[in-house]
Amino acid sequence: MGVAIDPRGIDPRGADEKAERADESASHLEQALLQARKLIESTVLLHSRRLTTPSPVVRTDGARLGDSLAQLIAGARYSVSVTLTGAGAFESAVTEELDRTPSRAVVRVLCNVPAAEGVAERLRPLTRVRPEVRVSQSELRGIVVVDGASALVQTHVQEPEGQVAVVNDLGAVRALELLFAGAWSRGRKLADHLGLAPRLRTEFARTVLEALRAGHTDETAARGINVSLRTYRRHVAEIMRELDASSRFQAGARAVELGLLAD
Repeated sequence: MGVAIDPRGIDPRGADEKAERADESASHLEQALLQARKLIESTVLLHSRRLTTPSPVVRTDGARLGDSLAQLIAGARYSVSVTLTGAGAFESAVTEELDRTPSRAVVRVLCNVPAAEGVAERLRPLTRVRPEVRVSQSELRGIVVVDGASALVQTHVQEPEGQVAVVNDLGAVRALELLFAGAWSRGRKLADHLGLAPRLRTEFARTVLEALRAGHTDETAARGINVSLRTYRRHVAEIMRELDASSRFQAGARAVELGLLAD
């Protein structure tokens, strides 16, 4: 059977094919628009997440150090762990802010030997917080770790004083907390450390301790520091008693542990 032709000369089959092609083109366009919409939505979502998620490490200058510390310490729920190494802007800001620590949080302060006496002076005026303080022989850098979840780290000493980095990466913060715990476990109570200082931190005491560590005989050591043998031995006995050492070698080792002699 032949195909009926429209009186106007239009083939119905051609019209149907054109309609199908038009529908197919519209369908492709709709799919393309839907894909573009999804792409735009995913881009917007990713951008919003970047804006709301804190960066793992954010550097800040000394002018904003107090604000960064205040925000960090004010949110403490369980613990605030601090290391102090000197008497600069970082130490001043930290000790000032510590007195605002929520009462529910335990505060621990670890300092190195050179900073021990200065840290004791800085912490004495605190009224709301009574931190436990220890002195460490380990190499330290100024840090503040709160709840094992966030931290503030003093940056390289060659950079402007007081410049710090706020660390939000959980893995990095946990590593800092572990380093602090290790140094803390080996530290000596500040009161015990300072109790030895008045008698053992004199230049003469250090000279005697150096002689003990070097293994010099009493006669050689006494001549070297220009005292009588009897006087030298008396000082040795007093130093060993202060250090609670049973041998001269142990006295030298203890002196190193307490920071009275360099390692």
